[in-house]
Amino acid sequence: MKDFRGQVAAVTGAGSGIGRALALELARAGAHLAISDIAPEGLAETGRLVQALGAPCRSTRLDVADRAAVLAWADDCRAAHGRVNLVFNNAGVSLTASAEAVRIEDFEWLMGINFWGVVHGTQAFLPHLRASGDGHVVNVSSVFGMVSMPTQSAYNASKFAVRGYTEALRMELELEGAPVGVTCVHPGGVATAIARSARVDARVLHLTGQDEARFRQDSERLIQTTAPDAAARRILAGVRRNARRVLVGPDAVVLDLMARTLGPGYQGLVVRRAKRMRAAARP
Repeated sequence: MKDFRGQVAAVTGAGSGIGRALALELARAGAHLAISDIAPEGLAETGRLVQALGAPCRSTRLDVADRAAVLAWADDCRAAHGRVNLVFNNAGVSLTASAEAVRIEDFEWLMGINFWGVVHGTQAFLPHLRASGDGHVVNVSSVFGMVSMPTQSAYNASKFAVRGYTEALRMELELEGAPVGVTCVHPGGVATAIARSARVDARVLHLTGQDEARFRQDSERLIQTTAPDAAARRILAGVRRNARRVLVGPDAVVLDLMARTLGPGYQGLVVRRAKRMRAAARP
């Protein structure tokens, strides 16, 4: 897909962060937007910003973990716009907890959004993308879909799952010659609200040596590497060239290189760094 002008794009998690930035960049490129988010205030603001750019836009409050709701939204998008060319399965949440002690209800909450939301969005929109004759699926994984980190076992599991699912989907569609491209996105630290809204299990703090306030503060500082609008431009450039994978930010490039160069040996480096950080954090 070389040109977004006149194309119809559906974006989940559009109320803030990368999702909002994608909606605005697509609007500037002449696309028609169908946006969704579970947070009505942020969704409404994104809708106002998109419409101020002169782009047609429909906003829908949506929980991507609700399969029936996502299927209905996809059909509504097709009915309202006549077709759908792109879906950006971007909605995501964060959870910090140890692999041993993570509460199952928290794990299920995260997987419902981060993984099942991607599956629901892909399956709901794929028939419409095929029918358009020029479609594209964009699924947002993470740099944590390439490397794992202590306290991020649940998040890692969801993002590795998105990567595996998306790569398999791309190969299946290529095998059948379908008119649908597929791109898996791996953002590094992007300045969004995901760290502020993350669930943090207090039992994990013994691994970091920090209290919850300090942990959230440091986490938010670490994700300030790339601005959301720069991330959106990078993602859309990848869609234009039908890239299999898009790395967003210099930290994503470095971690991808580390994983490919060191293989599982990267884990020892991460553990040593985490121990140093824990020692420095303790009085």
